[in-house]
Amino acid sequence: MIHPIAVGAVVAVAVVTLAAGARGLRVARTPADFLVATRAVPPALNASAISGEYLSAASFLGIAALVMVDGLGALWYAVGYLAGYLVLLTLVAAPLRRFGAYTIPDFAEGRLDSPALRRVATFMVLVICGFYVLPQLTGAGLTMQAVLGTPGWVGVTALGSVVTLAIASGGMKSITLAQAVQYWIKLVALLVPAVVLLSLAHRPPVGAIEGRAGPVFARTTTVRFPGPETIVVARPVTVRISGVLLRSGGAPVGDGPRRLTAGAWEVRAGTSVAFPAGPAPEVRGAHAVSGSAWTSPLVLTDGRPIHPLAATYGVIIATFLGALGLPHILVRFYTNVDGRAARRTTAFVLLLLSCFYVLPGIFGWLGRLDAPGLYTSGQTQSVVLALPALQAQGLTGSLLGALTAAGAFAAFLSTTSGLLIAMAGALSHDILHRGPVAFRLSALGLGLAATAGGLAVGAFPISVLVGWAFAVAASSFCPLLVLGIWWPGLTRQGALAGVILGGGAASGAVVATMAGLGNGGWAAVLLGTPAIWTVPLAFGTMLLVSWLTPWGRPEDVTAKLLALHLPESVRRRPLAGIRPRGT
Repeated sequence: MIHPIAVGAVVAVAVVTLAAGARGLRVARTPADFLVATRAVPPALNASAISGEYLSAASFLGIAALVMVDGLGALWYAVGYLAGYLVLLTLVAAPLRRFGAYTIPDFAEGRLDSPALRRVATFMVLVICGFYVLPQLTGAGLTMQAVLGTPGWVGVTALGSVVTLAIASGGMKSITLAQAVQYWIKLVALLVPAVVLLSLAHRPPVGAIEGRAGPVFARTTTVRFPGPETIVVARPVTVRISGVLLRSGGAPVGDGPRRLTAGAWEVRAGTSVAFPAGPAPEVRGAHAVSGSAWTSPLVLTDGRPIHPLAATYGVIIATFLGALGLPHILVRFYTNVDGRAARRTTAFVLLLLSCFYVLPGIFGWLGRLDAPGLYTSGQTQSVVLALPALQAQGLTGSLLGALTAAGAFAAFLSTTSGLLIAMAGALSHDILHRGPVAFRLSALGLGLAATAGGLAVGAFPISVLVGWAFAVAASSFCPLLVLGIWWPGLTRQGALAGVILGGGAASGAVVATMAGLGNGGWAAVLLGTPAIWTVPLAFGTMLLVSWLTPWGRPEDVTAKLLALHLPESVRRRPLAGIRPRGT
């Protein structure tokens, strides 16, 4: 059912974004406008914009969905996303801003005097942002399908078009205010429904989760299937059908009360089935998570406890260190006035993210208790969007549903905007070496490519896709930045080898997992959460190769380290060998 209020909320968010882009046609003229907003964004505004950009589909929809499916261990994603900013504040924020550059490839070449490293870094920017942008588009398709009743491709296409037009119009300068507003939309869109649903929901005691074999219907529950699914019925059960079910090779079963035998049943799109109290059927291929497994603090792999401690460490390493290597986040620090402002901005970001990350776990927990039908219909990724309609009635449910829809669309818009800026900046500034026209053309081309890719990855959980982007970032740019900022012994050969080997290994593991390899045992953990071995590989490679190639250190490495670490007030005095980079 299409809710007019939800349509209005989504359209309003899109209009705000496009209006910001239209403003960019008047205010954005120079490369500094498009790429770093003239380096004049105040800390409070920048912190809201960074938070809006950082809180992606994985944060708004994905964490709650993973908690619902895999249990409380999935909250390590929320912990890691937040803690990554603490690491970034400690190691990277101020020095990176002081160095003065437009992009990460700018920093790579400027620090190590290596055009080859710049080209490799540019390629990695495109790879990381590509992995990251796909789940945003997937989430948009889910949102439009769950709330507005449209096919998934409509949301993917709508998001890709709005963001591409907004970024091509005005770049960073035009989108900063929109992203700041979008953070507050997202916070309100989760906070208000969470408070209301906690007060309204009729749920069993929390302790009822323990000991259950899997999700259970507490009462007669009607499940609607928006798309075709194959469900597995564990034991014979009498249901009421509105639509069509059929056994493989058997005759269709139509409307009315029907008894389903144990086994697999195909459900046609648009069918509704009323199930009695008892075990909830599962979607074929899904792994039922028992109550004890659901409450485990360790990460499950595809719903199974496959070397869970190693999988947990893989997620922790990727998320704690991945934020240091996300191009669309790091470019934001170039928009600060100086290094001190960069530190203040990061401190504000930690506060804003802390307020947000308390909320997704609530939706995952409520979904486990109150929405077992989502397991049966294969719609667990839409738990944040579905709960308001399931738990609140009438106008209240419609308003809460519209609010979550607006928040979800704001999440996709803000993060996709930042990713497209980073990608278009890398392509136009680091490869084409051209100005605003090249930026606009790059944004249009990359936006079309990302939209096409978003139509092809709907089978993967949103948070898992984003987690892979973090793993690639942690395995490539994180060691480059940490060693480049803090270790004078880093050489161009060491940096190049580490980025290629670490980033390439993580990317290969992700592609292998997407291709269906590593379905069990250690292969599932090492390919599905590759940061546990690719990050040490990248750091070790940079250290070893740098030790073997001491002639690869820049001659002016001392001056460059001083430029990274001396406060701007000191650098304004005449100091030999120190020259700020960029403009």
